[in-house]
Amino acid sequence: MNRRIIAIVASALVAAVGAFVIVAYVQDADERAQAGETMVEVLVVDKAVDQGTGVDELGESVKLVSVPARSQATGSVSTLSRLEGRVTAVDLVPGEQLLSTRMITPAELTAEGEIDVPAGLLTATLSLSPERAVGGSLVPGDLVAVFASFEPFTLGGVEPSDVPDVRIEGGAINSGLDKTPNTTAIILNKVLVTNVQVERLPRATSDEDADTPAPGYQPELAPTGNLLITLASDAPSLERLIFTAEHGTVWLANQPLEAVVVDEIDIQTRGTVYR
Repeated sequence: MNRRIIAIVASALVAAVGAFVIVAYVQDADERAQAGETMVEVLVVDKAVDQGTGVDELGESVKLVSVPARSQATGSVSTLSRLEGRVTAVDLVPGEQLLSTRMITPAELTAEGEIDVPAGLLTATLSLSPERAVGGSLVPGDLVAVFASFEPFTLGGVEPSDVPDVRIEGGAINSGLDKTPNTTAIILNKVLVTNVQVERLPRATSDEDADTPAPGYQPELAPTGNLLITLASDAPSLERLIFTAEHGTVWLANQPLEAVVVDEIDIQTRGTVYR
């Protein structure tokens, strides 16, 4: 019995010594491999982080570690101050490097959400460049005015009664023309935005730009791709909206609830904008 116990203890000791030797060898090998490499410090996620978590809440969920420069992910950061005012765009998992590309503003996060559509209304989605959609600043719940702009139509393609009686150069009217003038006008007011999807989010041009803000007013970065804006309205209004998107161009203007709506709006042409 004593011999058996001694043999078991001896085996355990040998196994422990072997494990220690292996660990020491691996660590030494890592140090030898890293000796000729440049090391950089990056923040790594240490605990799971939910989408929408503010940067001021990340302190206990990330840690600073040294990694070889070749292993540094694009957009990684070494300090949370770089991300001030942002929230996580997605869930973060332990082990991944904290990336600036996974942090967005609260407004951008809200824009990815969706609100309920009021009963009786239909929805339609437009693909618009940022300058046609208030610079990409719209969020679900906003109200917008819809502007329609059209290039000239041949008179044979529209009802004569639909052609506005607009004066042009020399005092003549369009009765002698074969095309309508270019036109722009508001066609819908107080249309509800139910969803905003951004194709590509803005990025700082360089790390220096993000670390060293210039004094004074700092303009926000606009989205770099088209936006998908979903609007809710009644069927006839959406018919007008879709016709404009198909055959003309659409511009949206932020129109809060308290904004004054003019009952009769003149159709704008080259002749009217110079008055």
